[in-house]
Formats: sequence, C-alpha cells, structure tokens
Amino acid sequence: MLAPVDGAWLAVYRIAFGLALGVSMQRFLAYGWVDTLLVSPRYKFHYWGFSWVPCLARGEMHALFWALFALGLCVAAGFLFRVTAPLFALGLTYIQLVDVSTYLNHYYLAGLLAWLFALSPAARVWSVDAWLARKVPFLRRFSPEGPHVAFAWHALFRCQIGLVYVFASLAKAQSDWLVHGQPLGMWLGASTSLPVVGKLFTLPHVPLVMSWCGFLFDATIVLWLSMARTRKLAYLVVIGFHVMTRALFDIGMFPIIMTCSALVFFPASWPRDVADRVRTWLGRVAPLRPEVPSGAPRTSTFRRIALGLGVLYVVFQVTMPLRTFLYGGNVLWHEQGMRYSWRVMVRAKGGATTFFVKEKATGKVWLVSPRQYLTAYQENEMSGQPDLILELAHTIGEDYAARFGPVEVRAESTVSLNGRRGAPLVDPDVDLLTVHDGIAPASWILPSPGGAPPPTRPVL
Repeated sequence: MLAPVDGAWLAVYRIAFGLALGVSMQRFLAYGWVDTLLVSPRYKFHYWGFSWVPCLARGEMHALFWALFALGLCVAAGFLFRVTAPLFALGLTYIQLVDVSTYLNHYYLAGLLAWLFALSPAARVWSVDAWLARKVPFLRRFSPEGPHVAFAWHALFRCQIGLVYVFASLAKAQSDWLVHGQPLGMWLGASTSLPVVGKLFTLPHVPLVMSWCGFLFDATIVLWLSMARTRKLAYLVVIGFHVMTRALFDIGMFPIIMTCSALVFFPASWPRDVADRVRTWLGRVAPLRPEVPSGAPRTSTFRRIALGLGVLYVVFQVTMPLRTFLYGGNVLWHEQGMRYSWRVMVRAKGGATTFFVKEKATGKVWLVSPRQYLTAYQENEMSGQPDLILELAHTIGEDYAARFGPVEVRAESTVSLNGRRGAPLVDPDVDLLTVHDGIAPASWILPSPGGAPPPTRPVL
C-alpha cells in the first residue's frame, strides 16, 4: 500500500474536482439557491448533535459561496493547497449542516471527497505549489517530496467511488425498480419532449428496461473499470450513462463528478499516457517522465497510523449504508438508514402533513399547518421523512407549550410512495412529544403500504 505510484492521476482528479465544485458554487449563486434553500427558510432542520450550527445572514452566506468558488479554483490550481483544501472541505461541510432538508447524496459525496483531497498529497503534481517550490528555494522545505504518491491513496479513492456504485445497485435491487419500473416510469413521463429519445419513453416496457439497465450499470461498472481489457469501453459507457441521467434529471453536478471520479480506476500514469499520445500524434517528442522510486518506503509509526485511519474510513463507509438492513421493512418508506447509503433516485414520495396540538388542561385543539414554519420545498421534503416530521412536531410543541402550558402534538401525514395511493406515514394516535429521535427502530412509523405501484405509461 505504501509503494509509490505516479501522482498524475491525483493531480488531474484534483483539477477536475476543484473546477466542478467551483462551478457548483456559482450555480447556487446564479440560480438563487443560496437564498431559497439556505437563507430564506426561517426554520432549519438539524442533524443530530449539530443544532448549534448557526445559519449565516444573507450577505455572509453569499460571501461564503463566493469564497468557496475561489477556494475551489485554488484547489484545482493546487495553490496554497494545505490551507485552501481544508478550508474548502470545511465550507462544504458547513453548508450541508445548515438544514437537513437539503441533503442530497451528491452533496455528501462532494464533502467526503473534499476531505480526502484535503488530507491527500494531491498538490505534488501540476500545481502552483509545486511550481513555486521549484522556483523559490525557500519554499522547497514546505513542498512535498517528488511527483509520486502512495498507492494507498489510489486504493482509497477507488474504494470510495466503487462503494457509491455498489450500494446504488443494492438500492435498486427491489421490486418497485426491477419488477414494476418505478419510479423511473413516472419520471420519464416528464421527459417525453426530449428530442429523438422522448418518443421512446412512451413505449411499453421502456421504463422497466431502463430500470434494469441502470441496475446492471451500477452493479457491474466497477468490475469493468477495474479490468484492463474492458476499462476504456466501460468508461465510454460511464460517459453515456451520466450524459443520459443529466439530460433526464435535474441532479446538478453529480453526473460530472461521477464521470471525473471514474477515472480513478485507470492506471496512475494515465494522464501522461494520454499526453504522450497527443504529442506523438502532433509529431512532437514526449518529455522524459519523472522517476518514481521503486519499492515501498520504510514503514514508520506515522505511516502505520495513516494506513489504519484509511482502513477505518473504508470500514465506516461500508457499514454505514449496511445499517439500513438492520431496520427491516421498506427503507424507502420509513427512511431509517436512508441517508449516507447511496440510495440515489430510487423513490418518489409526495404527500401532506398536518399537526394537531392539544392543550392538556382544556382539551382545546389547534390545527397547525407546516407552512407556518417551512417553505414549500422544506414541507415537501419533510412530508416524506418521518424524522423531520418528528423534529418539527417538537418545535411546534415547544412554541405552544410556552404560550399555553403542557400540550400534546400529533401528526396526520398521508404519503404516496412510487405512485401508490396515499397512506398514513406516522401513527396519528401517538403524541410525538413523547417520542425522541434515535437509531432504534421507530414504532411510531406505520408499515409501508403493500401491493405494487400502479402501472404508468408516459404519453406525448
């Protein structure tokens, strides 16, 4: 694991990641998402243990996104990398902690990759830092040694990206996706206007065929990318797959991030190989490649600790998604173990929730609409996620208890899963103020509705 390999792969990955995330920050500013998702909501859903995280004022939040844009470019350029990369990762983490309702798997992945980059020697090759170290002798003492990195970094990034695909395939291994072609069938109904392929979505069985294609892609692409004979063709498939998902769904920079990330399965020197072929094609002589030391360096206590932390990270990333199976039932319904498990685009939920506050002393009941606290986006996200319903119930209870004394709070939440008829999500007889969120199975969440989702056929 400590054997040195060419650091060119990590340099290109760093450049692509920094640019992609920098563009993502600009998208948040340009489309007004900073205001609509983070600033405007007066109520914020909190992660466990992070209720202390404050939300910046509008001007400060905008400044943060501009700073993250600049930091993303610095990461891409490898400029002051040991400072800018951790700050960039810290900023991305803060954004995600502001409000749970904005959680998306690709935000989570971007945060993980940002921290891995911040800890890695990604600025050793093709960076401003490396260039300055060559020009200014004084800076060489702060410069990493040589254009190589330990193979462990290559293995770690491969594990991270591979796990995303593997667990995404496990998430699709269920009857709604593989037998009924849902929720993809419903989503394709909104894409029939696409040129050329739009008409295909109206044909019977197309959603089911595409569902299977998506499942097989996620389940096998890591294998094909890992084998030299199939790697190039597999990468073309990766490009085609993510171009299609970008055209069909509004999933931001995720397809670009995954397309760039799949390059980690190529050999460490692939950027130099490509550059040499281009130079040969142009009739130019390829420069000598930097020498990569042979053999692993002497094992030190620091390296042992670093390897151990890397192993712990991989174990955590494997076990975190697997916790879903400890809960039983339909995770797409009860959502316990849903986050951080790479269940990407496998469920469509819609519904409405109303809270009932009962004054214990008088029996007086108030009907409370979530809209009194939430934006339309937050209300939609909350209605399908029981832990968010519980959190808001407690907030409503605290507000009414402060005005009227002890109260009870119940919720009536009717939710549709993958096109099924709406069904109650939480037990309307349970006083939610007596329930505390935790990792134990939640008995106050009702079982998922049985039966198959109704067939749908998109029309032009």
